[in-house]
Amino acid sequence: MRQTRTLFLFCLLLLPVGAYAQAVAPAARVETVNFASRLVGQTLPYHVVLPPDYNAAKERATRYPVLYLLHGLAGSHDDWVSNRAHLAEHAARYRIIIVTPEGHDGWYTDSATAPNEKYESYFVQELLPDVARRYRTIATREGRAVAGLSMGGYGALKFGVKYPDKFVFAASMSGAQGAPRWDAQDKEMIDFVKPSIARVYGAMDNPVRAANDLFKLLGDLPAERVAQLPFLYLDCGTEDFLIDSNRALAELLLKRKIPHEFRELPGGHTWPYWDSQVQEILRIAARRLAAPQAATTTRTSADAFFAPLSLRLCAFA
Repeated sequence: MRQTRTLFLFCLLLLPVGAYAQAVAPAARVETVNFASRLVGQTLPYHVVLPPDYNAAKERATRYPVLYLLHGLAGSHDDWVSNRAHLAEHAARYRIIIVTPEGHDGWYTDSATAPNEKYESYFVQELLPDVARRYRTIATREGRAVAGLSMGGYGALKFGVKYPDKFVFAASMSGAQGAPRWDAQDKEMIDFVKPSIARVYGAMDNPVRAANDLFKLLGDLPAERVAQLPFLYLDCGTEDFLIDSNRALAELLLKRKIPHEFRELPGGHTWPYWDSQVQEILRIAARRLAAPQAATTTRTSADAFFAPLSLRLCAFA
């Protein structure tokens, strides 16, 4: 009896330890790729946040969906994995690969004035294929989403609208939706924004503006192409200086009967707002993206021959 009681007490002591071990989720791992862009003519690093089970032995053949998460103006690819956001912690709950590209202050657009600043072409023609080569991704529309904040929110929706065959979901947090319509000569424009607007979009009559204007792209979209668009999501803080342009874009989406969701929430143009909202982006993306896919094994002619042979040997044993 004494031995039984001792064993029982020992097991009780182990219970909190076991419960704690189950409560602590494994962390997502962050890797950095230094990609030499031919189109931009320089190295553009990007971070990759991998699901906790990515390198688990039983998942070595599994392919995962990908979310591309874009930074804002005056930001960098480091922003989402810095102490301003808790992306790795949030991402650990999902089986999604997250990529944070470097876009400098290029508005994710091929510049009207700087020939080497082809940030849209880089993203579509170089980055997407490079990620697919290096990582086990689901390299189809159903396995790919794009989101971002501010400049990146505009960029994400623009990529979704211009390349609907590549993304199943596109999302914007505090997006600068009207950027191609901004006049760099406007005295009321924030000073630090003016140089990038002038460099990327050029003069007000430059065709680069119309080609990258979300309002024009969506307004001119033929009705038969609406069904081809990814699901669009946008949110903005009610104290954000960009709230009016987000409301206007949401009204256009309603008018064109384009499937989307728009949320107005308390908050400003700040990291606490984005760190909170990226969690919602991840939840929605997890529902919209294809689930991780286990690789299917293909039987060779040798497999086809030896499998029946082994069964015959077993039958005779």
